[in-house]
Amino acid sequence: MNKLLLLIASIVMAGCRTTQTGYVSVGNGGQLYYEERGQGEPMILLHGHSLDTRMWDEQFKVFAKDFRTIRLDFRGYGQSSSQSETEQFTHVDDVLVLMDSLHITQAHVVGLSMGAFVAGDMLAMYPERLLTCVLTSGGIRNSPGPSEPMDSAECARRDEEIAALKAKGIDQYKREWIDQLMASGGSKKERMRPPLQRMISDWTAWQPLHKEVRLFYGKEAWNKLRQRGKTNVPTLIIRGENELKGKRGEPGELRWLSNGRYVVLPDCGHMLNMEQPKVFNETVSGFCKKYK
Repeated sequence: MNKLLLLIASIVMAGCRTTQTGYVSVGNGGQLYYEERGQGEPMILLHGHSLDTRMWDEQFKVFAKDFRTIRLDFRGYGQSSSQSETEQFTHVDDVLVLMDSLHITQAHVVGLSMGAFVAGDMLAMYPERLLTCVLTSGGIRNSPGPSEPMDSAECARRDEEIAALKAKGIDQYKREWIDQLMASGGSKKERMRPPLQRMISDWTAWQPLHKEVRLFYGKEAWNKLRQRGKTNVPTLIIRGENELKGKRGEPGELRWLSNGRYVVLPDCGHMLNMEQPKVFNETVSGFCKKYK
């Protein structure tokens, strides 16, 4: 019996240390790439614009010690399928398809920047799918949602922006974008330059070169949140001190959260999980463990 228990324990531990990869089918033949590691309550990591699963390299194995941790590439990024200018979908609904495919009813959802826009959509539109929500360097967007498609004036502005970007050159655009992501960093910001350069070099840059559909619920999510009244999903909002540039006041989402917390991490900026991974990991893991 003892040998059997040891064998079972070794199998379980091996599963915790092994990363599984796969694809999940989404709308119109699309595919989402994901990676999974660890056991326990599910935790889903949502990446930022122009990046991919690799931005979570210093979180993935750490969180997998306590959670069934899943990171994915959004449609149009990394190893997932491409976007189009005509197919309407939202990133949050793709995440729900992934959850359903992996038989996940609820999860701890951690998003940064664009990933926080997606996590914010879930908080407002689908709070029943959340165990906790962590909004880092972003939140619910104040932008038109899918029910308000792009009009002719906005199409014309985008055409001008795309033409200007093509004239500048995509390589120059990427260099400027890396500088922008680095700009608010603190004393350790140079540690994140090499991984940012690798991810952005691999990025197709399809999004700034095309007219995207409405990928976030945005204003529709805000309306839903206000109509519902305060939600009780445990929510942690994190900002980097340097990103705030001296601005005071709490994020607007807190007014609609009965169980919300706001934390400002010192000596870091927008990409704080890559810049200050130890303090970020401790902050997020400690918060989510409270609600296991």
